[in-house]
Amino acid sequence: MFKAVRISILLFVLFFVAVSTWLTLARSTDWNNSLWVKVYPINGDNSAESTEYIKGLSVRDFEGIESFLERETSKYANQLSRPVRIELGRAIRTQPPSLGDGPNVLSVMLWSLKMRWWASDVTDDQDRIDPDVRIFVRYHAPETDVQVENSVGLRKGMVGIVNGYASRRYRGTNHVIIAHEFLHTLGATDKYRPSDGQPIAPDGLAEPDRKPLYPQRYAEIMGGRIALATNDAVVPKSLKYAVIGPLTAREINLTD
Repeated sequence: MFKAVRISILLFVLFFVAVSTWLTLARSTDWNNSLWVKVYPINGDNSAESTEYIKGLSVRDFEGIESFLERETSKYANQLSRPVRIELGRAIRTQPPSLGDGPNVLSVMLWSLKMRWWASDVTDDQDRIDPDVRIFVRYHAPETDVQVENSVGLRKGMVGIVNGYASRRYRGTNHVIIAHEFLHTLGATDKYRPSDGQPIAPDGLAEPDRKPLYPQRYAEIMGGRIALATNDAVVPKSLKYAVIGPLTAREINLTD
């Protein structure tokens, strides 16, 4: 009898968590209210340069992301004037869990659970109310060899980890990566080849009907890069050169 009660309680908890997660995901893309996105800076390389850069950050440094999302969502429907509201949290002193080398399905699932627990734990002392989406930006000195593809966005838990550079010169490209990972948390999928980062036509291109097709002038945000040729692409310098394409718009429920 006691075992049956324990199993029933566990099943109820799992059901509650599943329903709560589903409701959160559904609400995040109904576009009826502004999404509250909070950015938490992290010194990713423990450098003095990153420390100083983080000290100088303000919420105004992220206005370009809000403007991009307002501009692009308005192309598909009569949306809110401010679909996303970004706030800046205090610096986080610990690093997120590492996925490790040679990940498999089980290790990825375990890492995802660790990441969601870590995100909640390290922000508990500054968030009385949980934001809709948490984005942790790990800043590195510009000369550090940081791979853009190492950033990640999780829909379950609505958490993003972004690797960026601690320099005003790179603020625009940091915004591109942040916007990309944020849209992952809403259900958008990558539209580039993992092997080389080349956008995949047609959905990974901003102008799939352009003639000649290359060079493209803009990047589809989930394609991640401006395709200059079939085997050449560059990360845009700012979100002025990025768009949300039709497939991405459908994935985040902007269109049917």
